[in-house]
Amino acid sequence: MDIDTKRIPFLLEGKKVLVCSFGDMVRSSLTAKLEEMGCTVIDAGRKNLDLANQDDVFAFFKKHSPDAVFALETKFGGKYASQTMPAELLYRNLMMAGNVIEAAYNAEVQKLLFMGYTSVYPKDAEQPMREDSLLTGPFESVNEPYAVASLCGLKLCQFYRKQFGCDFISVMATNVFGPQDNFDLTYGGVIPSLIHRAYEAKMTNKQELEVWGSGTPRREFIYADDLADALIFLMERYSDSLPLNVGTGEGATIAEIVEKIKDVVGFDGTVNYDTSKPDGMPVKVSDISKIKALGWEPKISLLEGIRKTYDWFGKNYESIASQTQGVPE
Repeated sequence: MDIDTKRIPFLLEGKKVLVCSFGDMVRSSLTAKLEEMGCTVIDAGRKNLDLANQDDVFAFFKKHSPDAVFALETKFGGKYASQTMPAELLYRNLMMAGNVIEAAYNAEVQKLLFMGYTSVYPKDAEQPMREDSLLTGPFESVNEPYAVASLCGLKLCQFYRKQFGCDFISVMATNVFGPQDNFDLTYGGVIPSLIHRAYEAKMTNKQELEVWGSGTPRREFIYADDLADALIFLMERYSDSLPLNVGTGEGATIAEIVEKIKDVVGFDGTVNYDTSKPDGMPVKVSDISKIKALGWEPKISLLEGIRKTYDWFGKNYESIASQTQGVPE
Protein backbone atom coordinates (compact mmCIF):
# COMPACT_ATOMS: atom_id res chain seq x y z
CA MET A 1 0.00 0.00 0.00
CA ASP A 2 1.15 3.51 -0.83
CA ILE A 3 -1.13 5.52 1.45
CA ASP A 4 -1.51 9.25 0.79
CA THR A 5 -0.83 10.48 4.32
CA LYS A 6 -1.59 14.10 3.36
CA ARG A 7 -5.25 13.14 2.92
CA ILE A 8 -5.69 11.37 6.24
CA PRO A 9 -7.17 11.59 8.71
CA PHE A 10 -10.36 12.63 6.93
CA LEU A 11 -12.59 13.33 9.92
CA LEU A 12 -16.30 12.82 9.29
CA GLU A 13 -17.58 14.67 12.35
CA GLY A 14 -19.71 17.64 11.30
CA LYS A 15 -19.60 16.75 7.61
CA LYS A 16 -22.51 16.34 5.20
CA VAL A 17 -22.45 12.69 4.19
CA LEU A 18 -24.42 11.09 1.37
CA VAL A 19 -25.20 7.38 1.70
CA CYS A 20 -26.13 5.82 -1.65
CA SER A 21 -27.56 2.34 -1.22
CA PHE A 22 -30.04 0.13 -3.03
CA GLY A 23 -30.73 -1.95 0.08
CA ASP A 24 -31.70 -1.02 3.63
CA MET A 25 -29.45 -3.20 5.75
CA VAL A 26 -25.98 -1.64 5.50
CA ARG A 27 -27.41 1.84 4.94
CA SER A 28 -29.34 1.64 8.21
CA SER A 29 -26.29 0.54 10.24
CA LEU A 30 -24.05 3.11 8.59
CA THR A 31 -26.53 5.97 8.96
CA ALA A 32 -27.01 5.31 12.68
CA LYS A 33 -23.27 5.36 13.32
CA LEU A 34 -22.70 8.50 11.25
CA GLU A 35 -25.47 10.36 13.07
CA GLU A 36 -23.90 9.38 16.40
CA MET A 37 -20.69 11.00 15.12
CA GLY A 38 -22.45 14.29 14.46
CA CYS A 39 -22.71 13.96 10.68
CA THR A 40 -25.58 15.31 8.62
CA VAL A 41 -26.67 12.22 6.72
CA ILE A 42 -28.41 12.47 3.35
CA ASP A 43 -30.30 9.30 2.44
CA ALA A 44 -30.07 8.32 -1.23
CA GLY A 45 -31.81 4.97 -0.89
CA ARG A 46 -34.03 3.64 -3.65
CA LYS A 47 -37.15 5.22 -2.09
CA ASN A 48 -35.64 8.69 -2.44
CA LEU A 49 -33.64 8.38 -5.65
CA ASP A 50 -33.34 6.13 -8.70
CA LEU A 51 -29.58 5.64 -8.73
CA ALA A 52 -29.72 4.21 -12.25
CA ASN A 53 -31.15 7.49 -13.62
CA GLN A 54 -28.20 9.74 -14.45
CA ASP A 55 -30.14 13.01 -14.63
CA ASP A 56 -31.78 12.41 -11.26
CA VAL A 57 -28.48 11.44 -9.62
CA PHE A 58 -26.66 14.50 -10.97
CA ALA A 59 -29.48 16.79 -9.83
CA PHE A 60 -29.51 15.18 -6.37
CA PHE A 61 -25.78 15.75 -5.91
CA LYS A 62 -26.07 19.33 -7.12
CA LYS A 63 -28.91 20.01 -4.67
CA HIS A 64 -27.25 18.52 -1.59
CA SER A 65 -23.52 19.18 -2.23
CA PRO A 66 -22.21 16.41 0.05
CA ASP A 67 -18.73 16.48 1.57
CA ALA A 68 -18.38 12.69 1.52
CA VAL A 69 -20.14 9.80 -0.21
CA PHE A 70 -20.55 6.14 0.68
CA ALA A 71 -21.48 4.33 -2.56
CA LEU A 72 -23.09 1.05 -1.46
CA GLU A 73 -25.64 0.87 -4.22
CA THR A 74 -25.53 -2.78 -5.35
CA LYS A 75 -28.78 -4.43 -6.36
CA PHE A 76 -28.50 -7.98 -5.07
CA GLY A 77 -30.71 -11.04 -5.27
CA GLY A 78 -28.53 -14.03 -4.45
CA LYS A 79 -27.50 -16.91 -6.70
CA TYR A 80 -30.99 -17.48 -8.07
CA ALA A 81 -31.28 -13.91 -9.32
CA SER A 82 -27.82 -14.02 -10.88
CA GLN A 83 -28.90 -17.04 -12.93
CA THR A 84 -32.37 -15.82 -13.92
CA MET A 85 -31.87 -12.07 -14.39
CA PRO A 86 -28.15 -11.48 -15.08
CA ALA A 87 -28.64 -8.75 -17.69
CA GLU A 88 -30.84 -6.65 -15.39
CA LEU A 89 -28.50 -7.04 -12.43
CA LEU A 90 -25.40 -6.14 -14.43
CA TYR A 91 -27.02 -3.20 -16.20
CA ARG A 92 -28.50 -1.58 -13.10
CA ASN A 93 -25.40 -2.11 -10.97
CA LEU A 94 -23.16 -0.68 -13.70
CA MET A 95 -25.41 2.35 -14.13
CA MET A 96 -25.66 3.00 -10.40
CA ALA A 97 -21.91 2.79 -9.84
CA GLY A 98 -21.07 4.95 -12.84
CA ASN A 99 -23.70 7.59 -12.09
CA VAL A 100 -22.70 8.01 -8.43
CA ILE A 101 -18.95 8.15 -9.07
CA GLU A 102 -19.26 10.62 -11.97
CA ALA A 103 -21.72 12.76 -10.00
CA ALA A 104 -19.32 12.83 -7.04
CA TYR A 105 -16.54 14.03 -9.33
CA ASN A 106 -18.74 16.74 -10.90
CA ALA A 107 -19.92 17.91 -7.47
CA GLU A 108 -16.32 18.09 -6.20
CA VAL A 109 -17.02 15.70 -3.34
CA GLN A 110 -14.06 15.63 -0.95
CA LYS A 111 -14.02 11.85 -0.54
CA LEU A 112 -15.90 8.81 -1.82
CA LEU A 113 -15.86 5.17 -0.75
CA PHE A 114 -17.21 2.58 -3.19
CA MET A 115 -18.17 -0.84 -1.83
CA GLY A 116 -17.88 -3.82 -4.14
CA TYR A 117 -17.94 -7.47 -3.14
CA THR A 118 -15.45 -10.33 -2.97
CA SER A 119 -17.39 -11.95 -5.83
CA VAL A 120 -14.95 -9.91 -7.95
CA TYR A 121 -12.18 -12.43 -7.22
CA PRO A 122 -11.32 -15.17 -9.75
CA LYS A 123 -12.97 -18.52 -9.16
CA ASP A 124 -9.55 -20.15 -8.75
CA ALA A 125 -8.07 -17.48 -6.49
CA GLU A 126 -5.74 -18.73 -3.78
CA GLN A 127 -7.44 -18.94 -0.39
CA PRO A 128 -7.68 -16.83 1.64
CA MET A 129 -8.16 -14.30 -1.17
CA ARG A 130 -5.60 -11.48 -1.24
CA GLU A 131 -6.03 -8.13 -2.93
CA ASP A 132 -3.25 -8.93 -5.41
CA SER A 133 -5.36 -11.80 -6.81
CA LEU A 134 -7.68 -9.41 -8.64
CA LEU A 135 -7.81 -9.96 -12.42
CA THR A 136 -5.63 -13.07 -12.32
CA GLY A 137 -8.34 -15.37 -13.72
CA PRO A 138 -11.98 -15.72 -14.81
CA PHE A 139 -14.91 -14.98 -12.51
CA GLU A 140 -17.05 -17.61 -10.86
CA SER A 141 -20.01 -17.98 -13.24
CA VAL A 142 -22.64 -18.14 -10.46
CA ASN A 143 -21.93 -14.56 -9.36
CA GLU A 144 -20.61 -13.09 -12.61
CA PRO A 145 -23.11 -10.17 -12.89
CA TYR A 146 -22.11 -8.87 -9.45
CA ALA A 147 -18.42 -9.52 -10.12
CA VAL A 148 -18.35 -7.52 -13.34
CA ALA A 149 -20.22 -4.58 -11.78
CA SER A 150 -18.00 -4.60 -8.69
CA LEU A 151 -14.86 -4.65 -10.79
CA CYS A 152 -16.05 -1.68 -12.84
CA GLY A 153 -16.74 0.31 -9.67
CA LEU A 154 -13.31 -0.49 -8.27
CA LYS A 155 -11.62 0.49 -11.51
CA LEU A 156 -13.60 3.70 -11.83
CA CYS A 157 -12.36 4.78 -8.39
CA GLN A 158 -8.78 3.97 -9.38
CA PHE A 159 -9.00 5.82 -12.70
CA TYR A 160 -10.75 8.92 -11.31
CA ARG A 161 -8.02 9.03 -8.70
CA LYS A 162 -5.31 8.65 -11.34
CA GLN A 163 -6.72 11.05 -13.96
CA PHE A 164 -8.42 13.70 -11.82
CA GLY A 165 -6.74 13.35 -8.42
CA CYS A 166 -10.00 12.44 -6.67
CA ASP A 167 -9.76 10.96 -3.19
CA PHE A 168 -11.89 7.96 -4.17
CA ILE A 169 -11.27 4.66 -2.41
CA SER A 170 -12.88 1.23 -2.67
CA VAL A 171 -13.41 -1.95 -0.70
CA MET A 172 -14.46 -5.52 -1.39
CA ALA A 173 -16.89 -6.73 1.24
CA THR A 174 -17.63 -10.34 2.00
CA ASN A 175 -21.18 -11.67 2.47
CA VAL A 176 -23.12 -9.28 4.69
CA PHE A 177 -26.09 -10.10 6.90
CA GLY A 178 -28.12 -8.51 9.67
CA PRO A 179 -31.43 -6.78 10.51
CA GLN A 180 -33.36 -5.39 7.53
CA ASP A 181 -31.78 -7.96 5.24
CA ASN A 182 -33.78 -9.54 2.40
CA PHE A 183 -35.39 -12.61 3.98
CA ASP A 184 -37.08 -13.75 0.78
CA LEU A 185 -37.08 -17.54 0.54
CA THR A 186 -35.86 -17.49 -3.08
CA TYR A 187 -33.93 -14.27 -3.56
CA GLY A 188 -32.57 -13.70 -0.05
CA GLY A 189 -28.98 -14.30 0.96
CA VAL A 190 -27.80 -17.51 2.64
CA ILE A 191 -28.33 -16.56 6.29
CA PRO A 192 -31.59 -14.56 6.04
CA SER A 193 -33.31 -17.09 3.77
CA LEU A 194 -32.22 -19.98 6.01
CA ILE A 195 -33.50 -18.16 9.10
CA HIS A 196 -36.84 -17.70 7.35
CA ARG A 197 -36.98 -21.35 6.24
CA ALA A 198 -36.05 -22.68 9.68
CA TYR A 199 -38.55 -20.42 11.45
CA GLU A 200 -41.44 -21.43 9.21
CA ALA A 201 -40.45 -25.12 9.44
CA LYS A 202 -40.56 -24.83 13.23
CA MET A 203 -43.87 -22.95 13.29
CA THR A 204 -45.57 -25.46 10.95
CA ASN A 205 -44.08 -28.50 12.71
CA LYS A 206 -42.21 -29.65 9.63
CA GLN A 207 -39.64 -32.36 10.23
CA GLU A 208 -37.33 -31.38 7.41
CA LEU A 209 -35.47 -28.22 6.36
CA GLU A 210 -34.52 -27.84 2.70
CA VAL A 211 -31.13 -26.27 1.97
CA TRP A 212 -29.81 -25.52 -1.50
CA GLY A 213 -26.52 -27.18 -2.43
CA SER A 214 -24.41 -29.82 -0.70
CA GLY A 215 -23.65 -27.81 2.46
CA THR A 216 -19.90 -28.29 1.99
CA PRO A 217 -18.80 -24.88 0.59
CA ARG A 218 -16.97 -22.70 3.10
CA ARG A 219 -18.06 -19.07 3.18
CA GLU A 220 -17.27 -15.90 5.12
CA PHE A 221 -19.93 -13.60 6.61
CA ILE A 222 -19.76 -10.19 8.29
CA TYR A 223 -22.47 -8.64 10.43
CA ALA A 224 -23.81 -5.32 9.09
CA ASP A 225 -22.74 -3.25 12.12
CA ASP A 226 -19.16 -4.52 11.81
CA LEU A 227 -19.15 -3.67 8.12
CA ALA A 228 -20.42 -0.15 8.86
CA ASP A 229 -17.63 0.31 11.41
CA ALA A 230 -15.05 -0.77 8.84
CA LEU A 231 -16.39 1.58 6.17
CA ILE A 232 -16.24 4.56 8.52
CA PHE A 233 -12.77 3.54 9.70
CA LEU A 234 -11.46 3.42 6.13
CA MET A 235 -13.17 6.64 5.08
CA GLU A 236 -11.32 8.45 7.86
CA ARG A 237 -7.98 6.60 7.81
CA TYR A 238 -7.31 5.22 4.33
CA SER A 239 -6.37 6.93 1.07
CA ASP A 240 -4.92 4.76 -1.70
CA SER A 241 -5.89 3.26 -5.05
CA LEU A 242 -5.70 -0.35 -3.81
CA PRO A 243 -9.14 -1.84 -3.02
CA LEU A 244 -9.13 -3.45 0.43
CA ASN A 245 -10.87 -6.58 1.67
CA VAL A 246 -13.43 -6.10 4.44
CA GLY A 247 -14.58 -9.21 6.26
CA THR A 248 -13.83 -11.42 9.22
CA GLY A 249 -11.12 -13.56 7.62
CA GLU A 250 -12.89 -16.64 8.99
CA GLY A 251 -15.03 -19.14 7.11
CA ALA A 252 -17.71 -21.68 8.00
CA THR A 253 -19.30 -24.38 5.88
CA ILE A 254 -22.92 -23.93 4.90
CA ALA A 255 -23.69 -27.04 6.95
CA GLU A 256 -22.09 -25.44 10.04
CA ILE A 257 -24.13 -22.28 9.47
CA VAL A 258 -27.30 -24.35 9.13
CA GLU A 259 -26.62 -25.99 12.51
CA LYS A 260 -26.09 -22.59 14.16
CA ILE A 261 -29.35 -21.32 12.70
CA LYS A 262 -31.21 -24.46 13.80
CA ASP A 263 -29.95 -23.94 17.36
CA VAL A 264 -30.85 -20.25 17.44
CA VAL A 265 -34.31 -20.77 15.92
CA GLY A 266 -35.01 -23.92 17.91
CA PHE A 267 -35.70 -26.20 14.95
CA ASP A 268 -34.74 -29.80 15.69
CA GLY A 269 -35.72 -31.53 12.44
CA THR A 270 -33.48 -33.02 9.79
CA VAL A 271 -31.80 -31.19 6.91
CA ASN A 272 -32.28 -32.08 3.24
CA TYR A 273 -29.45 -30.78 1.06
CA ASP A 274 -30.66 -30.24 -2.50
CA THR A 275 -27.56 -31.10 -4.51
CA SER A 276 -29.28 -30.17 -7.78
CA LYS A 277 -28.61 -26.52 -6.83
CA PRO A 278 -25.12 -25.12 -7.56
CA ASP A 279 -22.52 -24.82 -4.80
CA GLY A 280 -20.19 -22.29 -6.39
CA MET A 281 -16.58 -22.09 -5.21
CA PRO A 282 -15.60 -24.75 -2.62
CA VAL A 283 -13.94 -22.13 -0.39
CA LYS A 284 -14.31 -18.38 -0.40
CA VAL A 285 -12.63 -16.51 2.47
CA SER A 286 -10.84 -13.16 2.31
CA ASP A 287 -7.43 -12.19 3.65
CA ILE A 288 -8.01 -9.15 5.90
CA SER A 289 -4.40 -8.64 6.95
CA LYS A 290 -4.17 -5.23 5.26
CA ILE A 291 -7.15 -3.65 7.03
CA LYS A 292 -6.08 -5.27 10.32
CA ALA A 293 -2.64 -3.70 9.89
CA LEU A 294 -4.37 -0.32 9.75
CA GLY A 295 -6.01 -1.00 13.12
CA TRP A 296 -9.47 -2.43 12.40
CA GLU A 297 -10.87 -5.81 13.42
CA PRO A 298 -14.42 -7.24 13.50
CA LYS A 299 -16.13 -7.48 16.87
CA ILE A 300 -19.31 -9.54 16.35
CA SER A 301 -19.03 -13.32 15.98
CA LEU A 302 -21.03 -15.28 13.44
CA LEU A 303 -23.21 -16.84 16.14
CA GLU A 304 -23.88 -13.51 17.86
CA GLY A 305 -24.75 -11.96 14.50
CA ILE A 306 -27.19 -14.76 13.71
CA ARG A 307 -28.85 -14.28 17.11
CA LYS A 308 -29.22 -10.54 16.56
CA THR A 309 -30.57 -11.07 13.06
CA TYR A 310 -33.06 -13.70 14.20
CA ASP A 311 -34.23 -11.45 17.02
CA TRP A 312 -35.03 -8.69 14.51
CA PHE A 313 -36.64 -11.19 12.13
CA GLY A 314 -38.90 -12.57 14.88
CA LYS A 315 -40.09 -9.11 15.85
CA ASN A 316 -40.84 -8.25 12.23
CA TYR A 317 -42.03 -11.61 10.92
CA GLU A 318 -45.62 -10.59 10.28
CA SER A 319 -44.65 -7.70 8.03
CA ILE A 320 -42.03 -9.86 6.26
CA ALA A 321 -44.44 -12.76 5.70
CA SER A 322 -47.23 -10.47 4.47
CA GLN A 323 -45.30 -9.43 1.41
CA THR A 324 -43.27 -11.15 -1.29
CA GLN A 325 -39.90 -9.50 -1.02
CA GLY A 326 -38.19 -10.89 -4.11
CA VAL A 327 -35.54 -8.68 -5.65
CA PRO A 328 -36.37 -5.03 -4.86
CA GLU A 329 -37.32 -2.99 -7.91
